[in-house]
Amino acid sequence: MPWRHRALARLAVRCALLLARMPPRRIRTVLDVVRRGARPARYAETLAARNAVNAVSRACAGPEGCLPRSLATALLCRVQGRWPVWCVGARRLPPFAAHAWVEAEDLPVGEHHPPDYFRTFFTVGLEK
Repeated sequence: MPWRHRALARLAVRCALLLARMPPRRIRTVLDVVRRGARPARYAETLAARNAVNAVSRACAGPEGCLPRSLATALLCRVQGRWPVWCVGARRLPPFAAHAWVEAEDLPVGEHHPPDYFRTFFTVGLEK
């Protein structure tokens, strides 16, 4: 990975770790502002951003890192002028657990579950 892309991924992770400490309403408000003026993200570029985030951060790459990983992925896409749909929800079947992820082209990016595995509580996408 080129040093510039690695540096941007690290910056996105740092911002995401700060955002992840905020209440959900505040996170949503910040993301609503950040996404303005972006174009829809494509699946391949969103997956590349997610992979870059995982490559520079163990916290994001770990199984409990869904919130900072999804935030950092969205922020890294935004640096490139794009925005995926940022989602928060929970598993549909027990054991219930909260989860955050990003979607592009109507598909969850990098998730190893079927698209209907999670129930979405709210999203931050582009205005239609």
